[in-house]
Amino acid sequence: MATVELRFSAQPEHVRTARLVAAAVARRSGVDEAVLDEVRLAVGEACSRAVGLHRSNGIVAPVRVVLTEEEKAFSIEVGDEMPSTGEAASAVPGVRSTSAGGDVEPSGDGEDEMGLAVISGLVDDVEVMSSAAGGVIRMTWPTTLATTSATVLP
Repeated sequence: MATVELRFSAQPEHVRTARLVAAAVARRSGVDEAVLDEVRLAVGEACSRAVGLHRSNGIVAPVRVVLTEEEKAFSIEVGDEMPSTGEAASAVPGVRSTSAGGDVEPSGDGEDEMGLAVISGLVDDVEVMSSAAGGVIRMTWPTTLATTSATVLP
């Protein structure tokens, strides 16, 4: 299992770099080429959301992006340092949204809810978690087995 971790200051101009790194690592991990645009868009949306949370709440900690290559899947976790106050996660259809205790929490922020809805439209396997330490959006894509077969002629 290979992991790449990226941390960047909560500045909008760093979101583009995170998208490019995510697409490059996804490609290397075996994510289908046809899905790479969705990876870029979903990571961009998740990172923009985290940057917005940090900037609007005066959080100086970096945004975290963890890219993990597993046996048959590739996952990306985008983490923020915005503590859960009971309203940090969103119950967007198709998104598993949990707090540290495992309960689904409603969101009070329409923009945040829209961003999560966009991500859930791009990624089939999304999990949104929040706790007193911050929030994490975990997105997972299947990978193709990179096998090279030689044709044997009789």
